Amino acid sequence: MTMKNHIITILTIFTLLTAIFSVTGCIDSETIPDGEVDSQDITATQTTGSDEEVILKIFHAGSLSVPMAELEEKFETLHPNVDVQREPAGSSACIKKITELNKQADILASADYTLIPAMMMPEYTDWYLAFAKNQIVIAYTDDSKNSSEVNSSNWYEILRRPDVTFGFSNPNVDPCGYRSVMVTQLSEAYYNDESIFDDLMGTNTAIEMTFDNGTFTAVMPDSEYIEPNTEKIMIRPMEVELSSALETGEIDYFYIYRSVAVQHGFNFVELPPQIDLSSVDYADEYNTVRVKTANGNIVVGTPIVYGITIPDNAMQPGLGVEFIKLLLSTEGHNVFIDNGQPPIIPAVTNDAEKVPAELRALL
Repeated sequence: MTMKNHIITILTIFTLLTAIFSVTGCIDSETIPDGEVDSQDITATQTTGSDEEVILKIFHAGSLSVPMAELEEKFETLHPNVDVQREPAGSSACIKKITELNKQADILASADYTLIPAMMMPEYTDWYLAFAKNQIVIAYTDDSKNSSEVNSSNWYEILRRPDVTFGFSNPNVDPCGYRSVMVTQLSEAYYNDESIFDDLMGTNTAIEMTFDNGTFTAVMPDSEYIEPNTEKIMIRPMEVELSSALETGEIDYFYIYRSVAVQHGFNFVELPPQIDLSSVDYADEYNTVRVKTANGNIVVGTPIVYGITIPDNAMQPGLGVEFIKLLLSTEGHNVFIDNGQPPIIPAVTNDAEKVPAELRALL
């Protein structure tokens, strides 16, 4: 082949390739710089791209089970090709699935928003939304011992009685558990009774309460060494596990979120806001109590606020955004209101610039 024919052949091939690329719609490098992806295109593909079933994985606090189940149903109606798969557990346990067990989730929702920055940032996410509130109550049924007597003034006296049993969740893995410890310690100052914690928890478990410079710190042993007096106390990994124990009469009372008590139709003692962790007005009082969990983390008493984020390892971040949009909508707010869990309207974030653009308008 002559040099002239060789050049003609190359030009012909180049012309054919150019035509093929223009027909198939390849992206011009000047349109989107190397390494960048159009997030709107990703979202559109994940939410409406095909009829093939897509899984949306959500790890969430056990106390969110009922509202999340309702949101799941609504979301799957809006997105028929999406299968929402939820894994409820203690909030710390949910986060550890991601950070320690390398599991993937498209949404993480914690019963304590402070666990997200403490346990996930900056490696696993860089933003969160605070979206709902709650408070600790003492739940019981008509069949609970002394149920006709218990009230917000004497609940701790009722729990002290030798024949009365009660429960709370494991403070090492569940925020409701360490909040139960905090409420018990805060009760001493409010009721002017310095033995409430010792009588209820100190003498019936291996949890040690220390005091230094105006701050109480409950020191948790490893979970297998909490050693509850099983004739008096029941401790379980999740607060929702105690619900069935109350229903069957295995325990008479247990510390729980107001929302869970409402959802299960339990009677409950509504505690004073000075100790129930519900009000920002008493944040300074709450801050005087801390819990040091077995892994060394120190949790400070704060108002109960739920947090949500999309982990960096999410398989379906676009769908995660769509689900959170539903959660933050008027319809989503009503789900939480109906379940005794007041939403925060608008939701609050640590950094609006890092929140996905589609969610910023809802803040």
